[in-house]
Amino acid sequence: MTPEPRQEPVSPPAGRSGAPALHRERTPRRRVLADRAARWVVTAGGLAIIAGILGILLFILWETWPLTRDAEVARTGALEQGEPPLAAVVVDEYRTHVAGLAADGTARARSLADGREVAAARVVPEGEGVEDPRATPDGALAAKLPGGRIVSLPVSFRTRFEGQERQIEPAFGEPAVLDLGAPAPGGSSLGAWAVRLDEDGVGAAAAQTADGQLAFVRRSVKENLLSGETTETVERFEAPVSYRLTRLVLDEAGRNLYGGTPGGEVLWWRVGAQGPADLQVVSAGEAGVSELALLLGDRSLVVGQEDGALSVWFPVADDGEGERLTRIRTFPPPSPRDGREGGSPIVAIVRSPRNKGFLAADAAGGLGLYHSTSERLLWRGATGVARPLSLAFGAKADAAYLAGAREIAGFRVDAPHPEITWKTLFGKVWYEGYDRPAWVWQSSSGTQEFEPKLSLTPLLVGTLKGTVYSMLLAIPLGILGAMYLSQFMHPSYKRHVKPVVEIMAALPSVVLGFLAGLWLAPRLERAMPAVLLMLVFLPAAVLLTGWLWSLLPRTFRQRVPTGTEMFGFAVALAAAGWGALALGPWLEAAAFGGSFQARLLDWTGLPYDQRNAVVIGIAMGFAVIPIIFAISEDAFSNVPPTLVAGSLALGATRWQTVTRVVLPTASPGIFSAVMVGFGRAVGETMIVLMATGNTPIMSWNPFNGFRTLSANIAVEIPEAPQGGTLYRTLFLAALLLFVLTFLGNTVAEVVRQRLRQRYSRL
Repeated sequence: MTPEPRQEPVSPPAGRSGAPALHRERTPRRRVLADRAARWVVTAGGLAIIAGILGILLFILWETWPLTRDAEVARTGALEQGEPPLAAVVVDEYRTHVAGLAADGTARARSLADGREVAAARVVPEGEGVEDPRATPDGALAAKLPGGRIVSLPVSFRTRFEGQERQIEPAFGEPAVLDLGAPAPGGSSLGAWAVRLDEDGVGAAAAQTADGQLAFVRRSVKENLLSGETTETVERFEAPVSYRLTRLVLDEAGRNLYGGTPGGEVLWWRVGAQGPADLQVVSAGEAGVSELALLLGDRSLVVGQEDGALSVWFPVADDGEGERLTRIRTFPPPSPRDGREGGSPIVAIVRSPRNKGFLAADAAGGLGLYHSTSERLLWRGATGVARPLSLAFGAKADAAYLAGAREIAGFRVDAPHPEITWKTLFGKVWYEGYDRPAWVWQSSSGTQEFEPKLSLTPLLVGTLKGTVYSMLLAIPLGILGAMYLSQFMHPSYKRHVKPVVEIMAALPSVVLGFLAGLWLAPRLERAMPAVLLMLVFLPAAVLLTGWLWSLLPRTFRQRVPTGTEMFGFAVALAAAGWGALALGPWLEAAAFGGSFQARLLDWTGLPYDQRNAVVIGIAMGFAVIPIIFAISEDAFSNVPPTLVAGSLALGATRWQTVTRVVLPTASPGIFSAVMVGFGRAVGETMIVLMATGNTPIMSWNPFNGFRTLSANIAVEIPEAPQGGTLYRTLFLAALLLFVLTFLGNTVAEVVRQRLRQRYSRL
C-alpha cells in the first residue's frame, strides 16, 4: 500500500506584525467621511439649539433684571443762600435754574451753574414782607400777605436756542392776590392756608381766619368771544370749623379741601357751589399733622406727622353711602436700625411729576423717597441741610432740591422702576378709585395722572383658564380617538383617517382665531342652550348606540368588518347634534325665559360675553387635538403585538386588553402627548388674541373672556417704551411663560421615565 499524501494546513497570510491576517471587507472612505460629517452636523445642530434657547433665556433675564434695582439718591452740589434765604423753590425741566420766594417778598431766579441772579420780582411793596412762603404743585410761588390776603406768583422757564446751544430764561408772571378775611388786631388774620391758581389767576384759595372760621374764595374769569373783554368773578364762602388747623391743601379743580390738626385729625371737605361742606374727620394717630400733600392726580393725600410717620389716604366707596377718607398705606418713621434715634417732624412733602411717588424731608435734615402704589421706601438718608425750608422735585423726577437756611442742596434721583414689587406683580393692591385691594392689569390710560396697574396674576389665571378649557376638549377626544384608531378601526380606514387628523395641525392659528372670533362666537351666543343639550345628548347617543349594537345577533355582528361600526355611531352623533339644535330654542324659551344670557345674569350674577372661554375651549381644543392624537396614536401602536396577542389568547376581550394591557403600557407616551398639548395651549397667542376679548379679569366663569400672558405681550409690546417699566414687565411675563413651559416639559419627562420603568416588565 502506498501511503496517502499528507496535507499540511495552510496558514493565512501574515500581517506586518507577523500575526495571521483576518480577511475583512473595508468600509469605503467616502461613507466613513459622510458618517462623521453627519455626526458633526447633528451634534452642532443640537448644541446650536441648546445655545439658542439659553441665549433667549439670558436675553429675557437681562431685560428683566433691572426691575430689581434699588433707587439711588446722591448729593450733587449746593448753592449758597443769600439773605434773606429763598424759603420756597421751584426748578426748571433741565435743572439749570432755581426760582424761589424769600420772606421779604422778593422772588429771585438763580443759575445753578454759577449762582448768579438772572431774574427778580417783588410781590409786595418795598418795606413789606410775606409769611410762610411755599411752592404750589403747579410750579407757582405763593405766600400769605398782611391783611388776610394770599398771593400767587406764576413762574415760567422759557426755552430758546442760540445755534445748537439751549438757553433757559426764567420769568415771573403777574401776581394774583385773593382776599380771604379781615385783618386781626396786630397782624395777619390767616392761619393754615392753601391756594391753587393758574397763570390767569383762575382757581381757589382757602384759609383759617383769626376767629377760627374756614374761609374759601373761588376766582373765575370769563371772556366775551365777540368783544374780547374779560369779566372777573370772586366768590367767598365761610364754613365753621371747631379744630385749629396746622395745614391745608386744595386739589387743582378746587373740589376737595383737606386739613390737619395738632391732635392728628385729618379733615376733608367737599367743595360745591356753596363752598366747603360735608366735613369728614378721621384720625391719623396721636402725633400732630405737620404737612399735607396731594400726589399726582390729586386723589391720594399724603399725611406727614410730628413723629416722622407718613401715611397715604384716599376716598373709598362706603357701602353705597358715598365715600369715606380711608388710610391705605403707612410708612413708619425712621428707627435706630436706620442710624437715627426716633423720628423728626415732617416739614416738607413734594410729589413726583411722573408717578405716584413723593419726597419727604424732616426737621433734622433727613430725606426719604417713597412710592405709594408699591408702598415702598425707595431710599432714606441724611442730607446735611440744616433747618430745611422747602423741597422741590425735578420735572423729570430725576433730581431734587432741598432749600435750607444756608444752602440749596441738589440731589440726583435714580428710581427707574418704583412701581414694581413682588406684591404689585402677584399680590392684591389697593388702587385709587377701588373700594378694596384687587388684582388688576391696566398698563395705560388717557391721562398722565394714571396709576399703572401691572399685576400679572390675572394674566396667569387667564393663561391657565384658556389652557384648562381647551384641554377639557382636547384630552378625551385626542386620546380616545387615538385609542380607537390604533386598536379598533379597520386598517383600510386607518390609512385615510390618521393623515387627515394630522393635517389639522397644519391649520394656521390666525385662521382658527379668525373663525372662532367672527364666525363661531356669534353662533354659540345664539345656540348656547343647544350646546348645553349636546353635553347630554351626545354621550347618551353613544351609550344607546353601543347598547343597541350589543343586542344585535352575534352572527350579524361577526359579518360586519371590525371597525366599520363607527359609521353607525357617526350617524347617531349627527342625529343627536341635530336634535339638540332643534330643541335648543324650546329649552331657552321654557327654562330661561327666552334669553339664556339674561337669565344667567339674574340667577348667578355672571355676565355672558360673546367671546368667552367656551369659544376658546372649542377653537384652541381643535388646534391641540392633532398633537395629542398623533403622539398618543404612536404610543398605542408601539405596544408590542405579543402583549396584545397573549392577552387575547388568555381569554380577555378586546376592550379588556386595550384598557388593562395596552393603555398602561402606552401611558408614558400618552402623558408626553398631554404635556406637549399643554405647552401648545399655554403658548398659544393668535387664537386667544382674536377670540377672547382680551379682558384681564380674575374669573373662572366659562362665559366671560380673559387675557393670557402671550396675548398680553403681543398687544402691549408695540406701545411699550423701550427700557420702561411696562417694557420690562412684559419681558417678565415672557420669563413666566418660559418657566411654565420648562416645568411642564420637565414634569412630563420625569413622569414618563417613571411610567416606562414601571411598565417595562410587561
